[in-house]
Amino acid sequence: MRKTELLVPASSLEVLKVAVIYGADAVYIGGEVFGLRAKAKNFTLEEMAEGVQFAHAHGVKVYVTANILAHNGDLPGVRTYFEELKKVGPDALIISDPGIFTIAREVLPDMEIHISTQANNTNYGTYQFWWKQGAKRVVTARELSLKEITQIRENIPEEMEIETFIHGAMCISYSGRCLLSNFFTGRDANRGACTHPCRWKYSVMEEKRPGEYFPVYENERGTYIFNSKDLCMIEHIPEMMAAGIDSFKIEGRMKTALYVATVARTYRKAIDDYLESEEKYRANMDWYQDQISNCTYRQFTTGFFFGKPDENTQIYDSNTYVREYTYLGIVGPKNEKGYRIEQRNKFSVGEEIEVMKPNGDNIKATVLHIRDSKGNEMESAPHPQQELFVDLGMELSEFDILRREEKETTVLS
Repeated sequence: MRKTELLVPASSLEVLKVAVIYGADAVYIGGEVFGLRAKAKNFTLEEMAEGVQFAHAHGVKVYVTANILAHNGDLPGVRTYFEELKKVGPDALIISDPGIFTIAREVLPDMEIHISTQANNTNYGTYQFWWKQGAKRVVTARELSLKEITQIRENIPEEMEIETFIHGAMCISYSGRCLLSNFFTGRDANRGACTHPCRWKYSVMEEKRPGEYFPVYENERGTYIFNSKDLCMIEHIPEMMAAGIDSFKIEGRMKTALYVATVARTYRKAIDDYLESEEKYRANMDWYQDQISNCTYRQFTTGFFFGKPDENTQIYDSNTYVREYTYLGIVGPKNEKGYRIEQRNKFSVGEEIEVMKPNGDNIKATVLHIRDSKGNEMESAPHPQQELFVDLGMELSEFDILRREEKETTVLS
């Protein structure tokens, strides 16, 4: 059995540190340019360097995305950016464009290069091609079945690596190559500016009746005809490993630290349990499923892994996320005022919340005191990103996450 890497996304330095602490073997991040998540917070070069240093100190790798489909005007800036990355020292670049790949080989000849899913890698011939060009790893297109991935493994060099998405949002378009965003809004999804038109509600207009819009619907609420369920393979770790996949990739470079911690921690335990014994993995399945449902999700699908998706993989009545927990903050160092946190959502003294720990424990606690940065007592914490100090009447550790279970499930657009 090949050694399996858990690859986790990070939208910021804070989230990178959470991913590392909560079980990632590797983290993928984007700089401020040339990645496909331009709307994410992303990393300055200084933050990237700090993140790489933090990850390496914990034995975790960092991969940097530069996976846009470049236009002519992008290429000079790419060369400059790669020169700057020499000082940062990531472990690999994730690239889809052959022009950008060529520049990377020239500027960073010793850097490991991974070929993004954006390059539509659907067969072993493509893998063989990229191997000959000097790529170490190729990310499978989301349209592949496990049978096809197994066939790729059988027809590529043993030391070549396969990376595959195991959890997260699915694109309606071919492995992310979507033109809808560009067509409707002028924002190019292939250059990092997707407006997610697959989540919009649509109507039909007949050409001889301009201005008369007819809804496309399954029921009185309408339908979202491009809106896919999210991928979740937590129940199929054995099959994923048997296919010869080297890296299990979680989607979500726009997600919160709570989401990243929850998904990373759950898949970490599932992988480790299975490596210990399949019986332990099966016995803990209810826990995995419960934890995955704690963070935002759209309903789940197994995508293309076991055959072509059908009408049951779409969500027709809503474009929203379901959220069962609210993210309150990450625990920082302690001083005489209490444990420092940077608040994310409102909570109050006397409220029962939950402390989420990297080892899998979820501990209920009551908020005894909230103090501001000057040590003044507060009844509640209403201002996002406010520096606070809390006392929960228990010992906490740095990077514990505070969250609140919602009495009613929250639906987010």
